[in-house]
Amino acid sequence: MLDERDRKILEILQADAGISVTELADRVALSVSACSRRIQRLEESGHIARRIVVLDREKMGVPTTVYAMIKTAHHADEWIEAFRKAIGDVPEIVEAHRLTGNYDYILKIVLPRVEHYDVIYKQLVRKVELFDVSASISMEELKGGAAIPVGYAH
Repeated sequence: MLDERDRKILEILQADAGISVTELADRVALSVSACSRRIQRLEESGHIARRIVVLDREKMGVPTTVYAMIKTAHHADEWIEAFRKAIGDVPEIVEAHRLTGNYDYILKIVLPRVEHYDVIYKQLVRKVELFDVSASISMEELKGGAAIPVGYAH
């Protein structure tokens, strides 16, 4: 079971995974060794899945976000695996979700400019048959980041 200090550690690490253990320990009122043990326990239990670096998309040359909503007429395991491989081979596709509702999948695609979407679209349709693809361009990110709420953790 997690306690409030564990949750605070997770919250702080989500904001800055590069924080020193000394500073983190100070912020959660623990000794450095106790804080280090808690971090290790959170990693071993799987609460911390991995630590990553978030890059600046402008500086990386991919400031544009396109969401592609996909309908397919295929739902067999073979097609799904081919689709999984096809999207896995495209680094511009940074997220993919299977959905309920009117569309089967949604892809989050980061691009240097809107016109580059056609390149990605053509890569996909060469590898898998799609029934319908509808794309929307993000005009502005109102809330972003990968942080998730820690209050539900157990």
